[in-house]
Amino acid sequence: MISLNGLTKRYGDRPAVDGLTLELRPGTVTGFLGPNGAGKTTTMRLILGLDRPSSGTALIGGVPYHRIRNPLRTVGALLDARALHPGRSGHAHLVALARSNGVPRRRVTEVLETVGMAGAARKRAGALSLGMSQRLGIAAALLGDPQVLMFDEPVNGLDPDGVRWVRGLMRSLAAEGRTVFVSSHLMSEMQLTADHLVVIGKGRLIADAPLADVIAGSSLTSVLVRTPHAGDLAVRLRAAGITVDRYGENELEATGAALETVGDLAYEAGIRLHELRAKEASLEQAYQELTAGSVEYGAGA
Repeated sequence: MISLNGLTKRYGDRPAVDGLTLELRPGTVTGFLGPNGAGKTTTMRLILGLDRPSSGTALIGGVPYHRIRNPLRTVGALLDARALHPGRSGHAHLVALARSNGVPRRRVTEVLETVGMAGAARKRAGALSLGMSQRLGIAAALLGDPQVLMFDEPVNGLDPDGVRWVRGLMRSLAAEGRTVFVSSHLMSEMQLTADHLVVIGKGRLIADAPLADVIAGSSLTSVLVRTPHAGDLAVRLRAAGITVDRYGENELEATGAALETVGDLAYEAGIRLHELRAKEASLEQAYQELTAGSVEYGAGA
């Protein structure tokens, strides 16, 4: 488990991470979201002891990273797929990591096969594509068979099959009882992968909740209705303060109201319904609502 308590990192007067307090639990894929510059990578670096916090703590299994006796066996991380010597082969890179951390050499072969890099392991790292480098970085994170895994944008550069493979890997690792913490800007992929979400903006915590709760909390969640009395129902719903859009003669969409509310109003008005169903907002829509005031680097129209 990863525990953050008031975690703060300042660069001069600017807080990159500002008082984060949360727990990342085993058996769960926790997605880490936020706009560019929100502090996601800095948070991960603080957890791994690569940066020193200005205040607060980041603990893994109850201790800071620098006090873990066998870090590679406890925490596996991929923060930068290109962070290895370009003249060294992927196989040599993993062998060096294994030898320096007391990991059996056979484990190198196992993780290379797991990530689909067995056939390219002798290539120099500088000759690898970004997608292949990502796979090699994931192999390094898995090398010590750790219980805590952290990945920063692990699907960058991967083709669709690779993205699907990473999704399955993350979920299988969590199913084994491991703590999996993964950041991404691909909302559609995160919606398919994560169980829980942590959202930050300008270094501050915006949301820490199950994925389903984050999406359900969006004001864009709506109710689709099909009825031969769509006009009458629209009048009734608008009188109750519900936003209504019409789609054809017999269909409408009510936004910002629960399905039960729409059904009850139709029943009270004696309006016959042919269809009544919820239309869930996407994670992208929910995320944009949550972070609307936290985007620092927005482009012009």
